[in-house]
Amino acid sequence: MILGLTIAIVVVALAAGALNLVLGLLGKAPNDLSLGALALVELALIAQVVTAIVAPLVGNPPSGNPIEFWAYLIAAVVIPVLAVFWALGERNRWGTVVLGIAALAIAVMVWRMQIIWTVQLA
Repeated sequence: MILGLTIAIVVVALAAGALNLVLGLLGKAPNDLSLGALALVELALIAQVVTAIVAPLVGNPPSGNPIEFWAYLIAAVVIPVLAVFWALGERNRWGTVVLGIAALAIAVMVWRMQIIWTVQLA
């Protein structure tokens, strides 16, 4: 993994999470801004998937367990999609809060993926 990409994804996810939590706690239902913030996180995760596929091919394999890494990455890619379905099904303030919690969870998961890729030994 690329540290810069990891930091960028974590920052975007934290910003999206904070935005959605604030909007939800202010009583706002899911809207274009809240859903767009999570879409930006999903786009960044897709870039991470591409990086995770290409990196081992160019000589940057994970030092940790690749199965654990891919489990985190697949879960991280699925979480925003499920959160959006939940938020659209529950169009009130709590749907927006769910979007925020999903984004914050992704920030933690992406940082954990960085640790698996660079720090741990298989």
